[in-house]
Amino acid sequence: MWRSLVVIALAILAIASCDGKDPATANDVQLNGVDTSDLIPRERHEWSRQVKELLAPCPEVAVSIEQCVRERRPCDKCLDAANFIKKAVRDGMSPEQVERLYHARFDPVPIIPLDGSPSKGPDTARVVVVEFADFECGHCAQAAPTLDEIWKRHQTDVKFVFKFLPLSMHPHAVIAARAAIAAGNQGKFWEMHDVLFANQNRLERADLDNYAKAMQLDLDKFTADFDSAATTERLQRDKALADQLKVRGTPSLFVNNRPYEGKGGSLEEYIVSELSR
Repeated sequence: MWRSLVVIALAILAIASCDGKDPATANDVQLNGVDTSDLIPRERHEWSRQVKELLAPCPEVAVSIEQCVRERRPCDKCLDAANFIKKAVRDGMSPEQVERLYHARFDPVPIIPLDGSPSKGPDTARVVVVEFADFECGHCAQAAPTLDEIWKRHQTDVKFVFKFLPLSMHPHAVIAARAAIAAGNQGKFWEMHDVLFANQNRLERADLDNYAKAMQLDLDKFTADFDSAATTERLQRDKALADQLKVRGTPSLFVNNRPYEGKGGSLEEYIVSELSR
């Protein structure tokens, strides 16, 4: 009797091995436009579960991501969402992390007002990057050259916007921000921006005046704008916006109104993904 059972068991194993299917992934999803060949079976199974359970990113399309892609529903974000989830799963994120990142990436978000903030790039840009930064923040200074290089590579399609968020822990942050605003009123914001980040150990008021002189700014106007109520109001407005958006530190980046957290791909990959839509 036991020999018969062994024979039957071996036959079942042989059939399973011949059809080439992993029992754990036999019912996993396959979608046109999503290459899952680089996922191991466990990852493929988790990706399949996520795209079956998470709703499509377009509110008017009330089906799963999987159904949206398979039936070619009128939501141009579904395929992007499926690939986004695949990358997050492949990168080893937990199911909870994947879901949270998906919602952060695709849920509707409020529009960030630009309201005259310093910017570079066309007003017609398909991607708008907003940075909240502090001129005395070391991380902001380290990020500045990288952000500039990314913008230069995509400057015809990307607009970069600067928001002021001087932190209370930095004693020179407010006056440095005032200097940048005053320089901006004379068309030299980005020049002052670069100088301030390059000289974070020299941000006393006399240093700021010297930078203005070197840029050949009108010093009387620079001083008046530095101390003006309008400059104070600009700083207060950006601070209130940062609080509304729950900005926790600097630098903080938003891409097309969505917070960029550094997960699920580099900033440039994120921007390219937005441009490919």
